[in-house]
Parts: sequence; structure tokens; C-alpha cells
Amino acid sequence: MSNERLIYLPLGGAGEIGMNAYVYGYGRPGKERLIVVDIGVAFPDMDTSPGVDLILADISWLVERRDQIEAVFITHAHEDHIGAVAHTYVQLKAPVFARTFTANIARRKMEEHGHPDDAVTVVSAWPEKVTAGPFTVGFLPMSHSIPESSSMVIDSPEGRVIHSGDFKLDETPLVGEPFDPDLWAEVSKDGVKALICDSTNVFSPNPGRSEATLGPDITNLVQGAKGMVVATTFASNVARVKTLAEAGVRAGRSIVLMGRAMKRMIEAAVETGVLTDFPSTVPPEDAKSIPRENLMLLVTGSQGERRAASAQLARGKYQGMEMKEGDLFLFSSKTIPGNEKGVIRIINAFSEQGVDVVDDSTGLYHVSGHANRPDLERLTAIVKPQVLIPMHGEHRHLREHVKIAKGNGVTGVLAVNGMMVDLSGNQPTIADYIETGRTYIDGTVQIGAMDGVVRDRIRMALNGHVVVTVILDDEDEPLGEPWCELKGLPETGTSRAALVDVMEADLGQWLARAGAKTLRDDDKLHDGLKKVVRQTALEEIGRKPEVTIVVSRLS
Repeated sequence: MSNERLIYLPLGGAGEIGMNAYVYGYGRPGKERLIVVDIGVAFPDMDTSPGVDLILADISWLVERRDQIEAVFITHAHEDHIGAVAHTYVQLKAPVFARTFTANIARRKMEEHGHPDDAVTVVSAWPEKVTAGPFTVGFLPMSHSIPESSSMVIDSPEGRVIHSGDFKLDETPLVGEPFDPDLWAEVSKDGVKALICDSTNVFSPNPGRSEATLGPDITNLVQGAKGMVVATTFASNVARVKTLAEAGVRAGRSIVLMGRAMKRMIEAAVETGVLTDFPSTVPPEDAKSIPRENLMLLVTGSQGERRAASAQLARGKYQGMEMKEGDLFLFSSKTIPGNEKGVIRIINAFSEQGVDVVDDSTGLYHVSGHANRPDLERLTAIVKPQVLIPMHGEHRHLREHVKIAKGNGVTGVLAVNGMMVDLSGNQPTIADYIETGRTYIDGTVQIGAMDGVVRDRIRMALNGHVVVTVILDDEDEPLGEPWCELKGLPETGTSRAALVDVMEADLGQWLARAGAKTLRDDDKLHDGLKKVVRQTALEEIGRKPEVTIVVSRLS
């Protein structure tokens, strides 16, 4: 019996949607040669991660084994799959492989972080393969809501594994390659040990719709509009941006791209040849001289992002353009769960301006980039894997996908972040449990979820903050009264006196009663003063703030 094994280990993206990071390994236990599929980010929110810029999967396990890593493979250029590639490059020290469009985006990220151009290698679509240690890996074209999305065909001495990446079964995607069932059947015919599969839309009961079905309805909507038309979608959905632009042209409107991401994605699509016939556009500064009824703006901010073009238009002017009563704003997108507040804020702001807002509630102006339940079953039937392991989903998605697989006679394994699956032999087993978590990009530094920085921010935001300063002379006697600085707290409490005055009076009384032993001991001094502040605040305002004590000793 061989003492080598084939392992699959999700570090991010399994049990959540976002920050995808998946590891495959082959070799003796603990000595496996490793490859990484995708290295993405999740986005913060003010409730759970205030002030944070981006969230990455904790890759400590990988960093400890960086000498075992052969390569990083990127399935497609969405941020939750590629967003951490430059942030982790120095830590992983592994070559990055991607197809042309994805590599274009990856190289831009690398350049922004000062990494070399040759850090990213372009790979052609299947049947080209990359040898990475004991693995050979090919990029199998798959339709999605971004060009050149690919599934990974991963061959090892233990057999073939297919990592689906994000996908939908679209045979008329308009931009990028269509789903080719014959090619997939050919790739799968000699046996597939495991299909690691997208689970995002497992609860959607109807087959997914093609991107090509949207054009007529969007065109009718734009042609019926009286004023200026503004539409937003994911900037990376190049096919949708093209559909919107073509609808505008058919309605006799000039097209204006607004928002950095929108321009960057279209530029990348044109540069790499995936987009060859995009309508000509007008720069925003020239658009001001064109009648409103002859304009269509395509803007960023479909998820309510505060700094994106749609939010700025909702607040007033953006690049010299502003919305007016009778204009039309179209969300050609689905609101990702968790982003509802930001989107509703924009809708209400436009409503106050008299702008007509159209969203996806009718199903006419957006189709998902992920496979629905019948599509997941169809792909599984084509591939006929020994084992199906769902990924890219919350726990409820993964669990439901396992049920569906078992119902169709396929072994299903529910593996969340940190669960190492041994795929060797004919029966998968859970080989190990790895501690996983999050890493925050905070300004220019990376901090761990357990470092306490974000936790302290949340506490300060919820409870307010008090800084107490005490000066002691060279005989450890108080020099004057202690004083306080308050942040995020009411000015007065139940006693109707200024809160800062009440605190300073109580602190002064406690300090006057403190014995010499306490005054000489910084720890006791800190604890005592902190208790006074929190007790006073509780009595005055019903809240215990965060407290920082500063003791200065004159010597």
C-alpha cells in the first residue's frame, strides 16, 4: 500500500461566500507537494470589521509550508478569487498561473504592490497543461459572469480531480467561452475521482438563464426612457456591460463609462482580446454638452459602495453629471446578502430626486453567474465523479449540495474551512483539522483576527472611550487633580452636571483615599481608576466605556 496521499484543504470559501483559498497536496503525510487554487478576499462592513480595507483567509498553515508549494492557480478575476494574490505573494513565494484576461488583472495588482511582471505566467485554455511537482493542471473553459473563467483539471498519481471554480452552464454567454458539454464529457470519460463544486445557487430550483436572454428587455426599457439613463452592474461582468452599452446605442444614446473599476475591466477585456466590438464611448467631460435624453451612463456601485459612482450620483454630482427628475436608474445586478442597506440608501436618495429606479425584482434585467440546482445536477451527471465536495457556499449551501449528490447516487463530503480531506483510495476520509480564520488588511499592514485591533474598535464604537491622565510627583503623591478626555459619550448624565466634571470629581476623591501602596503600584492604580470611570459612567449614562489610563511619574 502506498504511503502517499492526495489531499484537499479549503482555507477560505467553504462555509462562507468570499475569500476563496483551496489547497491540494500529494505526497507522504506532512511532506506533500502543494498547489493553491485561488487566493481571494472578502469585503468588510462597519458592524463586524470597522476601518478594515479587506479580509483575507488566514494562510498561516501555507506560510509554514511555503517550501512545499509548487504554484498558485487562479480560476478567474473576481476579487473573491484573485484579490489577495498580491498581498500574499511575498509570503508564499510561489509562481502564479492564470489565463490571459485573469493574468492581466493579476499583473496590475502585482505592479501596484511592487512585485515583478514575471510573477504571473499566462496559460492557454485546455488542453495546455502546467506541470507543478506531482500535479499537472489544465484550465478548462467554463462560462461565468466574467471572461475566461476556468475550472481546474488537476491530475495526480491518485487520479483526476476537477475544481469547478465559479460557473454557470451558459451556451450563449455573449463574451467569453460558452459551456461545452461535449468537451466536459471528453475530459471526464476516463474517470474523475472528485468534483469540487460551486454551491452558491443550490437552493434555486429552476435552470439558470443565459446572458443572451437579457438584451431585448434591457433595450425596451432604455428605449422607453424619457430622460437620462444610468445603469449599474458588476464592472467585471463584461458581457453585461456590453449588453447595456449596445441597448443604449440601439436607443440612440451616447455611452459614458464612469467609475475606475468599470474603465479598468473594459480596458483589460479589450487589451486581452476577449472584447472586440464594444461600442464607442464618450468621456464624462464631453457628455455635459449632449442632451440628457441622448445619454446612457454605465457606472460602478451595484452593491451600494459608498465611494462608487452610483452612490456619488445619489448624493449629488459625480464628474460633472447629476441625476434629475424623470431620469431612469437601472440596477442590472443582484444585491449580495449583507449589502441591502447600502443599496436601499441609494434607491431612496434617487427617489427623493424624482429618479425612477428599476431593480431585478422582475427578473428581466439580470441573470446569475452561478449554476442553479438543475445545472449542478447536470454537471455532476456529465462528470460522473466518485466523490462530490461542495465549496463556494455557506454551510447551508454545502449541506444541501451533499444531500443532492447522495440523492443522485454520488458520495458527498461536507468539508468546511480547515477540514483536510484525504482523497486517496476509493473512500474519502477527514484526515485532519487545521485552524483557520481571517487576516485583515488594515491600511498598509496585515493583522490577525485574534490580534484584538478590530475588537477594540468595535468596543470603542459601541461604548465610547475615556482617557484618564494622572501625574504623581517624585514622592508618589498626586500632583493636582486627574483629568479626563471623553470620546463618543454624552456631555451630561442623570445628575445634569457635565459628565467629565463628575468623572474627574469621583477620580479625585478615589485618588485622595488611595494608600501609599496603591500609589506606588501602577497596576493597582490603573485598575482602581478604571473601575471608578466605568462605575461613574454606568450611574450617569447607563454605559461602561473603554478606558485608557495614563500615569506620569516625575522623578
